[in-house]
Amino acid sequence: MKILHAMIRVKDIEASMKFYTELLGLKKTHEIKLEDSILHFLKDDSGDFEIELTENFEIPENGYKNGNAFGHFAVETKNMDEFDKKMKDAGYSYLYEPFVMEEAKSKIAFVKDPDGNEIEIIEKL
Repeated sequence: MKILHAMIRVKDIEASMKFYTELLGLKKTHEIKLEDSILHFLKDDSGDFEIELTENFEIPENGYKNGNAFGHFAVETKNMDEFDKKMKDAGYSYLYEPFVMEEAKSKIAFVKDPDGNEIEIIEKL
């Protein structure tokens, strides 16, 4: 078995595309147009991780609700200071500011995407 992708329903595709492409550096590879939605596929530089941003044509009035079962997914940055500058220049803020987790030999931080999904940013030390 191999994990292929994770799907996230988004209420504002432009805000989500900006977040995932400009801040996290994912690249849109293709899209699939369906009768009720457009599926936007983005990959990281390795090509091993893919996110499907689903743009439904009918969106609940208050957007989508995040459950309490899913926690977050994690991405690696080579340099947390560079990520920090990029993030602040783009006008985003942290859920949890960068801190060193000695047990994991990493510097980590948490951000939320435009739909409230948590993303852990990790710099391996």
